[in-house]
Amino acid sequence: MPPTEAVSGSAGGGTRPQPDWPLADWLAWQERLNPRAIELGLERSRVVAGRVGLLTPAAVTATVGGTNGKGSSVALADGIWRAAGYRVGRYSSPHLLRYNERIVIDGHEATDNAICRAFAAIDVARGSLPLTYFEFGTLAALWLFREARCDVQVLEVGLGGRLDAVNIVDADAALVTNIGLDHLDWLGPDREAIGFEKAGIFRKGRPAICAEQAPPLSLGAHAAAIGADWRQAGVAFDVTRGASNWHWRSAVTATEWRDLPPPALPGAIQIDNAGGVLALVDALSDRLPVTRAAIDCGLRTLALAGRFERRGQLIFDVAHNAESAQVLADNLRAVPVSGRTRLVLGMLSDKPVAEVCRALAPVVDDVYCARLPPPRGLGDDALRTAAHASGMVARACGTVADALRAARADAAGDDRIVVCGSFLTVAEGMQLQGGSQE
Repeated sequence: MPPTEAVSGSAGGGTRPQPDWPLADWLAWQERLNPRAIELGLERSRVVAGRVGLLTPAAVTATVGGTNGKGSSVALADGIWRAAGYRVGRYSSPHLLRYNERIVIDGHEATDNAICRAFAAIDVARGSLPLTYFEFGTLAALWLFREARCDVQVLEVGLGGRLDAVNIVDADAALVTNIGLDHLDWLGPDREAIGFEKAGIFRKGRPAICAEQAPPLSLGAHAAAIGADWRQAGVAFDVTRGASNWHWRSAVTATEWRDLPPPALPGAIQIDNAGGVLALVDALSDRLPVTRAAIDCGLRTLALAGRFERRGQLIFDVAHNAESAQVLADNLRAVPVSGRTRLVLGMLSDKPVAEVCRALAPVVDDVYCARLPPPRGLGDDALRTAAHASGMVARACGTVADALRAARADAAGDDRIVVCGSFLTVAEGMQLQGGSQE
């Protein structure tokens, strides 16, 4: 199932769910229950969570927000705490290939049956409240984490922070990875406005961590205004890079970890992300003590689908805004090839298309533009126009399948093919590649 598109199925929003519905029908029904695909606000989720006792979880709660790096930060925190012996619930979005990727308990994706049981419980509790697709998933994850008696739950913010459904739970510590220009229609026109929205996950008297050394002033200002324990990279904690390792030190707790292995995910930015995660782990160490061995294990085993993921001649990356496109460009420069770099690009119309193209133009040779489905998908002709304006050699190819097929036909043995621009593009590319004979 595409991760952010309506799901096909026999169930409709006008009918009441049946106990024996398969997961696909539950998801199809949820897509139609609320007339708006995105409707920010905590009222509906908070009411339903209160009815089923999810607002004051027994598990320690770590919430992670930010523009980029949320997924890898959540995965790293999960890996460190699991290596330390804790039972961890991990909630993230969107997914690439399976909805089950969103809800992971003790390193295992929740089963269809478990998710459907959680959906049924949430549906009974909601009464007539028209929850959104994301709200249903968030509440189901919290329900399953409680059922599994997790020691800690790591929650990734879906959009923004202040009005995102995960924010119904008071985080014991919150991490904001960085602030970029994305979702401007929802979060505001600049980094200061977006920073205020992201800072909404902070709580009075609790650690409020930022992994960016120069965040917008609004982030720290909001933390100060509510009396949160503000911990900013470069001030409250430091990351120092070595030739083959790195070091982390806290000015708050005097904790120091030296000669750390680099995170297993590629890219220099991953050390900055990891620095924020270690600040999160350190902030909660009184309740969740960890060993150095657990930290090393989490760093060495860090993995996340669709983040500069290599599969033969192909590289999949979900970069879809200016900042993540620049990181992708840097990663491509770091591992040059003797042949050509061919880019299969498909984007949503509400993303910064021109900025993404400008970031990638210096590191790609040929661009194969793909259209994504309406209502948000950008057409291949419009994408080609934007790519041309950025100096790219590009052509409109039709669907993602058409674009990937054309790139494969042109590619020589020493070329590489990069698939990026959206979770949708990467998901379809992975499905197509999975059926190839490479």
